[in-house]
Amino acid sequence: MDEYDMLLSPAGIDRLRTALTDAGFTASGVADRLGPQATAAMGRNDYRAALRATEGRDPLGTLIRLFICEQTEPAGSVAAALAPLTVTEALDAGLVEPSGDGLRAGIDLEPYGDDWWMLADLPASARPGPLPAEHVLGVGGATQTLLGATVRRPVETALDLGTGSGVQALHLATHAHRVTATDVSARALRFAATTAALNGQEWELLRGDLVAPVAGRRFDLVVSNPPFVVGPGTTTHVYRDSGRVGDAVGAELAAAAPGLLTDGGTMQYLANWVHVTGEDWGERVAGWFAGTGLDAWVVQREVADPMAYVNLWLTDVGETPDPHRMAAWLDWFDAHKVEAVGFGIVNLRNGGHDDPVVRVEDLRQRVEAPMGDHVATWFDRQDWLRAQDTEGLLAHRFRAAEGLQLRQEATMGDDGWAVDRQVLAAPHGLRWSEEIDPLVLALVGGADGRLPLRDQLALLAAAHDVAPDELAEAAGPIVAHLVERGFVEPVTA
Repeated sequence: MDEYDMLLSPAGIDRLRTALTDAGFTASGVADRLGPQATAAMGRNDYRAALRATEGRDPLGTLIRLFICEQTEPAGSVAAALAPLTVTEALDAGLVEPSGDGLRAGIDLEPYGDDWWMLADLPASARPGPLPAEHVLGVGGATQTLLGATVRRPVETALDLGTGSGVQALHLATHAHRVTATDVSARALRFAATTAALNGQEWELLRGDLVAPVAGRRFDLVVSNPPFVVGPGTTTHVYRDSGRVGDAVGAELAAAAPGLLTDGGTMQYLANWVHVTGEDWGERVAGWFAGTGLDAWVVQREVADPMAYVNLWLTDVGETPDPHRMAAWLDWFDAHKVEAVGFGIVNLRNGGHDDPVVRVEDLRQRVEAPMGDHVATWFDRQDWLRAQDTEGLLAHRFRAAEGLQLRQEATMGDDGWAVDRQVLAAPHGLRWSEEIDPLVLALVGGADGRLPLRDQLALLAAAHDVAPDELAEAAGPIVAHLVERGFVEPVTA
């Protein structure tokens, strides 16, 4: 694993893997032992049922109590559970630490996925006091967002910028031939190296800030869960703070993307961006991609007001409430007219086009997982649309997406119900919904895959006494939008 030492020697890693495997300390093994109710309760930090189910302290029970339920366990039980790894090796590696008359977890060792394990620092909830500056995160909410959004098509090379404990790289290795992972923190790279080795994977690990360690190199897929927290640029925790002022780290990654991507390559990263009073946040974020030549699709998943945002991140690191620190952070927001902070996913692709597509939009509805499949098909639809001229579009047949719904709002009057608005809604995929006018309703209603769009428009033109050419000119952008949204699909067979 390059020059980065692991928490254990290679032989120690093998012994730990043997212990975990023999005990059945895997996600499925733990779930089978505890049952669905106790397993679900553990997700809410309710360990009562799990503790009752592991009172016998067999190896699996001890490991569950130690690493999941945050219990202090007798040294003899821990030794038996970790064998053939010795307790001395575990103590030296920081896996466990003395606690009263027994041992407790020193790090977060988590069964993960089907047959993986993740290693990270213990969360703030497991130890009193603030997190250390080089705290290494485990699998949190932001991590899961990026995991779900990543395009999982096979690639030759993949890069994880700011790998932390290595969870993104772990997944990248399932569909990338070679994986490179970087981090500014040497401690994070030790955890990543250990995670890779414990799971039988090999990654190239490089230390440095953002893209500096891979300057001049290109990759087919780049992902990043960077330290994106917005503020005055103060750095107290490397997993959270980039040292850049405001949301500059998101713009910096956008500017670096063209130099990181191979032809056809994709980059996906999480970001925060500020909503400034008097400015359109979407136009502001779209400006990040001006001149990059990249297709960009940015989706905003959450928005927080400054008070909630500051509270979230001060709590996240386990800091004691400090009114002065909170006031300074909020004063910075006020001084820069920041009224809210958005969170979302930036999806970029090096399509090699002179007219790159840039879309920045709000997408806060619940979507069908995995979102990465929808990101991939969004870019596929852009390719299809780009290949169509007006005549090509008119020659195609279209069908409405499966399960597409029309929702109406109406008001009862003297003459009965009067329709106020009609909303087209997709119950699957990204679950878009938007208000439509009668023309769009007619286009979608007639999209049954039988007639070319030209013939469909001719029928509409005759019904509404409109010149066919005029209707075709108006309908072109509308149909392109419907395809982009996935409301209608071209019939290819």
